[in-house]
Amino acid sequence: MKRIIALNTALAVAFVLFISAVPTEKNPIERIWYNQEKTSKIQIYLAKDGNFYGKVIWLDEPNDKKTGKPRTDKENPDAKLRDTPLEGLLVLKGFKVNPENPKEYIGGKVYDPENGKTYCGKITHKGNTLDLRGFLCAASFLGRTAVWTLAE
Repeated sequence: MKRIIALNTALAVAFVLFISAVPTEKNPIERIWYNQEKTSKIQIYLAKDGNFYGKVIWLDEPNDKKTGKPRTDKENPDAKLRDTPLEGLLVLKGFKVNPENPKEYIGGKVYDPENGKTYCGKITHKGNTLDLRGFLCAASFLGRTAVWTLAE
């Protein structure tokens, strides 16, 4: 009887280890994307909090032409953050899948390092492109949409 219990326990442990080792399917926006101008690549990922974030992982001009040093977030309204490098900068924060449309991601914020402003945002996945809409939070009709393309 002890052998049967030990065997069943070993099988249960092996099954749990097998299931935890099986890779889960990624969400289709969890990729690397070019911004509309193709001057940067942004990696979108699912964070532990269950939301999607995007960070700059590549710049076509990583260094400032005047100083030769890495480009920084010089337009940030918080003077303490103006020395933050653009590479690694979070530009998308807190997006969730729209329960009414799984190709839309809503409720997030979009940071534009070109002007230092943060906008409310919506992402629409369209195969190899994303429509990224940034808008004033109080007036969603006041904004613009950029088309990002798959970089991988």
